[in-house]
Amino acid sequence: MKPRPQQLRLALVVAAVLLLAGGSLGYVLHARHRDLPSRQAPADGSFSLAEPGLYFRDSATGLVTRQSGAGGPRATGGPSCDRFHTAGDRVLCLRKLPGIPARTQALVLDRQLREVNRVTVPGIPNRARVSASGNLLSWTAFATGDSYATSAFSTRTSIMDLRTGYLIKSMEEIPLTIDGARYHAPDVNYWGVTFARDDNRFYATVSTKGRTHLVEGDLRNWSAKALRENAECPSLSPDNTRVAFKKKVSDDPAAPWRLYVLELADMREHPLAESRSVDDQAAWLDDTTIGYALPGQGGRASDIWAVPADGTAEPRLLVPGGSSPAAVN
Repeated sequence: MKPRPQQLRLALVVAAVLLLAGGSLGYVLHARHRDLPSRQAPADGSFSLAEPGLYFRDSATGLVTRQSGAGGPRATGGPSCDRFHTAGDRVLCLRKLPGIPARTQALVLDRQLREVNRVTVPGIPNRARVSASGNLLSWTAFATGDSYATSAFSTRTSIMDLRTGYLIKSMEEIPLTIDGARYHAPDVNYWGVTFARDDNRFYATVSTKGRTHLVEGDLRNWSAKALRENAECPSLSPDNTRVAFKKKVSDDPAAPWRLYVLELADMREHPLAESRSVDDQAAWLDDTTIGYALPGQGGRASDIWAVPADGTAEPRLLVPGGSSPAAVN
């Protein structure tokens, strides 16, 4: 049976509409993909992470900024981030998105600040780390609560492998061993990941039953094991032999922590000369110096301080009005 003229006209109209809609959708997606990188970099290309120096988040503007030398001039023009880290040829920028419920955008950039990838997760930006090679990235967001000084919080920590594009949405899926036995509990929280140079081994904090543990993880074998208690927000030294971390030394919620360094070879630890409570994931600025943020002076939101990793000398103010330090050499 031949179709009627009315049916032919209707079919042609429907086909034309679908073709136009499909073409428009394809253009929108192509244009969005094409325009994403250019939105991140300054129009004149004047700011990038190709220059050596100390990069950090400016507390007043929220922009990634570079300082050349202690007290040296600042170069501005980086992206707006709530948390920031860089290593290798990658930049990780965490942003709190507007609206309720809270959401975090993890933005991955190259050193010219062109977008490589982005992921949106629930929660408030908290910790950010990039492996030395730039291949692995991790971020932590507060799913509920906003402070480690209370028990009323939970976190969500993710790992992204840029070599494969694989995303671990929640590290709670990794099999965990504590005291030599496989451990299961509904209150397990991971945060504060730091990566070894082999792009396989990592260290992180695990909290469960009111206790925190330093854990060592193996991505290839998909496993993690607790090494010791009372260690939070680890940061692995550039030579991969030591871990800087914050240790709970008081039940005073206003000043519960102190910075320590752990020798991985014999598991001996020593406190750093910084006697104030530091609620930050410290950053190794080189093999001998550790940088971290403290509440700012003179009304500033935060300042960056530095202290020797061997426990000697006094802390010194490195960047007034900064946080999230990362050294690029």
